[in-house]
Amino acid sequence: MNIRSLTRGDGVVIGAAVVLFIASFLDNYSVNGVPDSVSMPSLWASGPVLLSVVFAGIIGAALVVVARALPQPPKVVGLDLGQFGVAFTVFAAWSALGNIIDPAGGLNNVGNSNDGPSAGTGLIIALIATLVMAGAAIATPLVPALQAALVPAPKPVAPQPYGAQPPSGYGYPGAPAPQQPYGAQPQPGQPFGQQPPAAPQPQAAAPAAAQPASADFSPFWFAVPVTRPLFGEDGAPTPIAELAPGTWYLAVEQRGATLVAQTQDGRRGVLQDTSGIQRG
Repeated sequence: MNIRSLTRGDGVVIGAAVVLFIASFLDNYSVNGVPDSVSMPSLWASGPVLLSVVFAGIIGAALVVVARALPQPPKVVGLDLGQFGVAFTVFAAWSALGNIIDPAGGLNNVGNSNDGPSAGTGLIIALIATLVMAGAAIATPLVPALQAALVPAPKPVAPQPYGAQPPSGYGYPGAPAPQQPYGAQPQPGQPFGQQPPAAPQPQAAAPAAAQPASADFSPFWFAVPVTRPLFGEDGAPTPIAELAPGTWYLAVEQRGATLVAQTQDGRRGVLQDTSGIQRG
């Protein structure tokens, strides 16, 4: 699980789930004329409210968050966990609304009396929490502001000088650049006979000829704004990995409008959609 792939919308879902859990310990009913010393039952004392509102909401929030954190969430009956989570949150909000409208569950309609308890503090807060939870779960894929990373990705330490640091660790296109200064230093260091320069000069010319291929591109770190697939360099249509927001990846080569990227576990592939990426 990659916690850094969570979005702001997921943060709202998590916060609403925490509020819902706290509300479950508050009063389920409110009865006029009852002294404050009388203890009212909490949401845990009502089986229908506990199952259809509290548990359904918390389970829905957990499914939404887990689906976002997994690189490839499993599917059940053709639907991924995130879709099931959204359905659970909507069901919890709908159930909370029904209990707000009729907290007594129809018991007050027995006989000729219409008097009955009203919704308590816990039930009201539970309704608000489930509405916020369902709204965030539905709106996150649609609202760009909610798709931003919940935990900002830390700036990488090594990649600040793009051309210098990455070659030391990866040996990609920027690597030939630092070798030229080392090859050039022996020339001023041995001015005695000028015979040694005759031998190193062809070697210095060879890297110079190879350098233009990497001179236009230096490896750099980047992060993606949303989850994007990474395809194999062989052109296969099946992704080999997914790049998640909040994680830094190394771009090692540019091929037209695409980038050859390397994941933190060493896998390399082609990122076809490079729009909106953040350079480190």
